[in-house]
Order: sequence, then structure tokens, then C-alpha cells
Amino acid sequence: MIEYRENLGMAFDTLMAHKFRSFLTVLGIVVGVLTVIVIASILTGMRQSVVSQIEDLGTNNIFAFHMNTGVQVGRRSREEMLRKPLSLADAVAVREQCPSVRDVSWRLVPFGTRIQVQYKGSTLRNAEFLGVSANYGAVANVKVENGRFFSDSEERHRMPVAVLGPDAAEAMFTYSDPIGKQILVQGHPHTVIGVTEKSKSSFLSEGSDNIVILPYGSMLKMMPWEDKHILFIQAESGRRSEALDEVESLLRRRRGVGLREENDFDLTTADRVITQLDSITGVIGLVAIAISSVGLLVGGIGVMNIMLVSVTERTREIGVRKAIGATRRDIVLQFLFEAMTLTGIGGVFGILLAVAVSYLIVFLVPALPAVIPLWAVVAGLVVSIGIGLVFGVWPARKAAQLDPIEALRYE
Repeated sequence: MIEYRENLGMAFDTLMAHKFRSFLTVLGIVVGVLTVIVIASILTGMRQSVVSQIEDLGTNNIFAFHMNTGVQVGRRSREEMLRKPLSLADAVAVREQCPSVRDVSWRLVPFGTRIQVQYKGSTLRNAEFLGVSANYGAVANVKVENGRFFSDSEERHRMPVAVLGPDAAEAMFTYSDPIGKQILVQGHPHTVIGVTEKSKSSFLSEGSDNIVILPYGSMLKMMPWEDKHILFIQAESGRRSEALDEVESLLRRRRGVGLREENDFDLTTADRVITQLDSITGVIGLVAIAISSVGLLVGGIGVMNIMLVSVTERTREIGVRKAIGATRRDIVLQFLFEAMTLTGIGGVFGILLAVAVSYLIVFLVPALPAVIPLWAVVAGLVVSIGIGLVFGVWPARKAAQLDPIEALRYE
């Protein structure tokens, strides 16, 4: 233990004697560790945010749509765009004919229709509009913070009422209670009866808090040409797998899908979305590791180069140490500790910078989460020290193999 402590002390003394050279040497290590940890923190924060939002919609739910849902990469195919939408009759059939299904809610998706919402001359911008069934709040786990959700009777009779998301309510009613106030939706007056709770997650849900929820019948009355529905299917407790099979079989029959044909609709669960997300973040993580590896390789080569220079500069010192009894093992350990200390300090600086950058990202872009995982910090430190060990072997062996007599003669 004393021997290792002495080697570590000698390594620090050498580094402090050449501060600027040491800093330039470990710059690649710093950049490599910084890149990995920052990207890992963003991906971890994004995943936690997405998982939280999906769980808010209900882990026991199945989401049905005529186009592929979940995490999308790239443009949709022509075949997908031309698929027949799911209908209200499909939703009713699923609820009545699938034993493992507890309830079904539906949501009208107004694709391509620009909806205008106004209150006393001010216009709500970039809002998302939902025309939903009365049981949507219970099935999709939508909680109302102020007021109430509309009833089944109000939905059936196409009553002009609306439930707002917290961001939409704040945008239109900054200093007043929106309950009971009238807003204009496409020029039609609607009474605000409720405001939903703010979403727990902030990344994907930033836009979903800026919503206007209308009864399904009311929205269909204003836009009778809209026919695209998302079905929210709530399975009986512990029977989601059975419900998934039943719903798939029923929709294939109703849509005339052949025995050997692929589904022309998509069924998604929380688990499937999270699995898709993990596969995408895994690829991004591999790319990040590849990029950071370049920095670590450059840093490792720099460390080896500087250590070789150090061996040449300290040839007489090595000769003196060997003359007074230092073994080859002592010399190897001395230079290996010096290399590992150098890269380890670079790793520590990389970690500290990564923490600072992650906090800066959260401060500048609050909607973009950044959670630094412990494994990334540990991995960054271990890899940085490992780089010193690997790239310090050759200089350490070269120093250990010097002839003490020749080393003492070196000028």
C-alpha cells in the first residue's frame, strides 16, 4: 500500500511540474468522456419522460390506429397513408365482442384541419384538439384539476362545452378562472367546464398541455368530414395479452385482412413503445460511443507520446533509481501510475464538465430533460483510467528495460 501511495505521489508531482503539457495531453480524454455522459444524460432523461407520459395514459391500455403508432422514424409509406381509418363501429364492436376488454374510448383526430380558438379577440396558437368520448378521461387517465370532465349526456347531445389543458387555459385566461367562460372554436361558442392537471413529464408533453378537449359529437358536428379515430382500449386487470389477441383477431375480420396478409392497422401498448424507444436510444448510444472513442483514442495516443518523451527526459532519474535498488516492476508501476493518473484526472474533468453542460441544457431548454445516470459517470472514470493503463504500458516497459549504466551516462 505504501509503495502504491508513493507511486501516486510521484505521479502527481510530475503532472504538477508540467501543468500545461498535461492539460493538452488529456484534452481528448476530456472530450470523449464529456460526449458520452452528456448524450447518456439526455437519452436517460428523455426515456424517463416518455415512460412517465406513457404510464400516465395507462399501462393496461391498448392503442389502436389505422397507421403505425409508437416511435416513428422516417416518412410513412404510401400504403400506410392510404389505409382505411378505424371507425366508431369498430370501437363499439371491440367493447361488445372482446371478453377481456373492460372499456373502449375513442378520439377523433383532425388531420389537416386548421382549428381556430379565440377568447375576447386573442387567438390560441399551436394547440392540439381532441374530440373524445365521455369516458376518455377514465380510460386515458386524464385528471381534471379545476372543474370537471363532460358527461355522457353532454357528449351524446353534442353540447358546446370544452376542457382545456393547463397551458391553453393560462394562454387565454392568464389572470382569471376559465370555468364558465365562453371561447370560440371555429366561430362556435363553447363553455369551458374544466382544466386538466399539468403533465408530470415535460419533454414530449410540453405540447400536450396546450390542448382543447371537445365532446366527440361536438367536434364531428363542426367537422363532419373527419373520419380518423384512435381507439383507447382498456383491458381487464391482468388480461392485457388476451385482450390484445382478441382485438387483433376482431379487427382483422372486420377489415377483411387475409390469413397471410399483414395487419393494415396498428395495436400498441406501453411496453411496445418503450421497447421501440430503447432500440432507438441504443443505436444513438452506440453512435455516441463511436464518436467518443475517437476522442479517447486521440487522448490515448497523446498520453503514450508524452510518456515516451517523459521517459527520454528522465533517463538519468531512471538510472539513479535503478542504481539504488529499484526493480523493473517499480519502474513499470511508476510510469503506469503516472499515465493512469493523467488520464484519470482528464476523466474527472470530463465528468465535471458533463454535469455542468447537462445542467446548462436543462436551464436553457427546460422541456429537454437531462438526467445523469450513475453508470455513465462510473464508466467514464473507469474507461479514462483504463486508457492510461493501456497506452502507458509501452512507455513503462521501455523505461523498465533501460540499462542503468547507460542511463546514468545519458546527457
